[in-house]
Amino acid sequence: MSRTVAWMGALLFVVGCQLPPEQVPLKPLPEDGSPVAFADLAVRTRAQVDAAREAFYEDNWTIVEEAGRILEQTARLFTKTTDVPANHKDSLNVEAGDLAKEAGRLRDAGKNKDVKTANESLQKLHLIVRQLTMSK
Repeated sequence: MSRTVAWMGALLFVVGCQLPPEQVPLKPLPEDGSPVAFADLAVRTRAQVDAAREAFYEDNWTIVEEAGRILEQTARLFTKTTDVPANHKDSLNVEAGDLAKEAGRLRDAGKNKDVKTANESLQKLHLIVRQLTMSK
């Protein structure tokens, strides 16, 4: 019995000591490449906003600024996307415009190390991501 408890304790210790998953580096997609599916862009947008939030918490303003740039590019790609869900067909250009606007604000906030604007922009970006990933 005590040997089993010791093994279980050792197993829990090893599992608990794992490193957190490594952040995926932000990289822009080729502008002139083939169109990306809507679902893939939505997932990519969420990952980009999450990376920007993480960089914001770490005061890594270079990454915040870069995330804003890449989110602006992602917004442009939404206008060329394929497989657009029915609930986004009529509003996708507006949603992409909102994403581009907030991405620009985030980029500028990162450049200027503006905590208040970056925080507000990230909040709005999270709502935009939520809207893009929701289905009716």
